[in-house]
Amino acid sequence: MLELVEYLVEKLVPEGDYSVELRENGEESDIVIVISKKDIGKIIGKQGKIAKAIRTLVKAASGRSSVRYNVVIEEKE
Repeated sequence: MLELVEYLVEKLVPEGDYSVELRENGEESDIVIVISKKDIGKIIGKQGKIAKAIRTLVKAASGRSSVRYNVVIEEKE
């Protein structure tokens, strides 16, 4: 799942400063996208449509998995 999100972020922000990491919490796991302030709008999109699409793809791809994935977007400090 992490590879899918890394691929999507790489295509949306090819020259950007970002990192994608996995944080596991038992049955749930968070895929955290940490991205710079100048590029965060490219990941969120207008009215959050791109972020919602990324979350939908991850949810669909993990349908048969026993682990539930959440996508979290954080601003790099």
